[in-house]
Amino acid sequence: MPIPHAVILGIVQGLTEAFPISSSAHLVIVPWFFKWGYQGLAFDVALHVGTAMAFVAYFFEDWLKMIGSAFTKDKSRKSNILWYIVLATIPGAIAGLVLEEKAENLFRAPAVIAAALALFAVILLAADRFGRKDKAEKQMGLKSALAIGFAQALAIIPGVSRSGITMTAGLMAGFSREAAARFSFLLATPIIVAAGILKLPKLHPADLNAAFWLGVVSSAVSGFFAIKFLLGFVKKYNFDIFVFYRIMASAMILTAIFTR
Repeated sequence: MPIPHAVILGIVQGLTEAFPISSSAHLVIVPWFFKWGYQGLAFDVALHVGTAMAFVAYFFEDWLKMIGSAFTKDKSRKSNILWYIVLATIPGAIAGLVLEEKAENLFRAPAVIAAALALFAVILLAADRFGRKDKAEKQMGLKSALAIGFAQALAIIPGVSRSGITMTAGLMAGFSREAAARFSFLLATPIIVAAGILKLPKLHPADLNAAFWLGVVSSAVSGFFAIKFLLGFVKKYNFDIFVFYRIMASAMILTAIFTR
């Protein structure tokens, strides 16, 4: 893979994994749009590893506190949140293990991605407009966690967006934008880490080239700052800009389909 392509796709992965605009859609559409071709398994692993590093690094202290309190006599909300994350991860993990290969074959068509971007943009807009947004993260309960977890399973379809659908579900459950975003990122971390780890054994030493490492670094750095930006952004603003982006991206994809 050419070095510029590796850096661009790494940055795209980091930004779009955190923003509610679908990383899987962009990793299909960007190469398709510019006629770059499929980047290959090794680079997919690089992007997963880089994104996992970003999420773990940003929330490292949170994970230490949650794990520490969960396995002690501390019955604080930190320990409860960890178990809610564990339970909410199960639906997405099952969907990934059972349906990932089928989903990649069935739903990677640009028209399907365009439809998913637009449809779930409207759902995000509705959740942001009409959700109560009066619950804090510490008010997370079993019912809400499972609802968000089942929503995450839909992210197997490119264009849905893992962060987008889980933030949408969090808003629908009455959580504030910041609480919905934080839980979304915490919930995404185990699956992103697992996806990278499961694919690592498939690599060969020759795969660990400059493009691979630049993909890791660029996705990690852009992902870290994207998380930081979004958590600050949602304290002051709504999700309209992301809704608008998704609809415009959908329109651009459909235009490209009909004009090629």
